[in-house]
Amino acid sequence: MIKELICIICPMGCHLQIEMDDMKNINLVTGNSCPRGEKYACKELIHPERILTSTVRIEGAIHPMLPVMTDKAVAKDKMFDVMKKLKEVRIKAPVKYEDIIIENVCDTGANIIASRSMDKYEKL
Repeated sequence: MIKELICIICPMGCHLQIEMDDMKNINLVTGNSCPRGEKYACKELIHPERILTSTVRIEGAIHPMLPVMTDKAVAKDKMFDVMKKLKEVRIKAPVKYEDIIIENVCDTGANIIASRSMDKYEKL
């Protein structure tokens, strides 16, 4: 079986062809112009991961939503669980850039961190 991917590791966007057997083992990766393409293809087909970016509700700040992200890649099959958890989160201002909002979210080993600072909003 042949799978095709476009490598996203660098701007080259190599078109990869991955030869796999019936047991889902990778036999050959072609089309990559550097070794990173082969590594990406193997990881993407066996255990795909992504950095997750989203928002959570924040109270007492100038904006109602705080941008957040994972501090490391999370397995793609856990993304919906993490998003469901983020929907439940309500935090209070102030928050500083890279503050941990949720530690070890959904047992992924990744933390949800603030991707910007947001001060407390004081009405005049």
